[in-house]
Amino acid sequence: MTLLQALRDFAREALVGLARSLRVSLLAALTIGVSLFLAGVFYLVSRNLETTIASWRDEARFVVYLAPEISAEARAAIEAQLRAAPWVTEVTRVSRQEAERRFSRSFPSLAPLVAEGAHAALPASLEARLRPIAEAEEGALREWARRLGGLEGVELADDDRDWISQVETVLAVVRALGLLLTAVLVGASVFTIASVVRLTSYLYRDEIAVMRLVGATEFYIRGPFYLEGMFQGLLGALVALGGLTAVHLSLQSSGPSLVTAALAGRFLSPLEMAALLGFGAAAGLIGAIVSLGRESTASERS
Repeated sequence: MTLLQALRDFAREALVGLARSLRVSLLAALTIGVSLFLAGVFYLVSRNLETTIASWRDEARFVVYLAPEISAEARAAIEAQLRAAPWVTEVTRVSRQEAERRFSRSFPSLAPLVAEGAHAALPASLEARLRPIAEAEEGALREWARRLGGLEGVELADDDRDWISQVETVLAVVRALGLLLTAVLVGASVFTIASVVRLTSYLYRDEIAVMRLVGATEFYIRGPFYLEGMFQGLLGALVALGGLTAVHLSLQSSGPSLVTAALAGRFLSPLEMAALLGFGAAAGLIGAIVSLGRESTASERS
């Protein structure tokens, strides 16, 4: 018998085994599907947020928010101090109307809060683009920012890099929690698949005993169970991929916004989809190997 013929027989027997224990097989596939779905969610969110944060850092500004009653002379003096700073490369004036338009583009659902004629929620500002700041210059920059914030006509001086650093810290925590949760859920999925494969092998215990008596190799005996575990893992991965696709499309259909760009800007590439399917199949195979290894040990002891 050639290897191709053996694999065909293994696949047929594996499908029969899945049909005989359909409910528990579906439970195992659903378990690994949920674990891979959550792993995919954490991966996509962290990757999209990382890309978004990188673009935010490239566009980071030092923003000076101006009081509504500021005089033209005071505005000019503040702008002159910004332009004179050694780490400032460009200064842009942002009117209240421009600030409202930016807010409406980023948060369409909240646009009525700052619509023309409504409350003047967003003040005019001066935005300064900073060159890369060396660590040794951070102290001087913070002291300069503190003095600038105390000038007449300045309501607030804000460095975008501060809140970007906080978001990066949150992203690191989310990534760590995602890895931990994924490891726990994948372990539970492997255990579930191992239990299902062990149950199936118990149903075939008489046939297995006869096959061993007539000299069948362990590879030929265990091959169908290995494929059964792989099929369960592959089915779970397909469930996870379908769920991720549905969530991604639902977010995309909600319309362009800052939240959509940060959480659903990019989806899995074909290579990443193949890796997800392969990971599911590998998890199922590992579960089958663990199950049959325990079964073999138990048989040897008895």
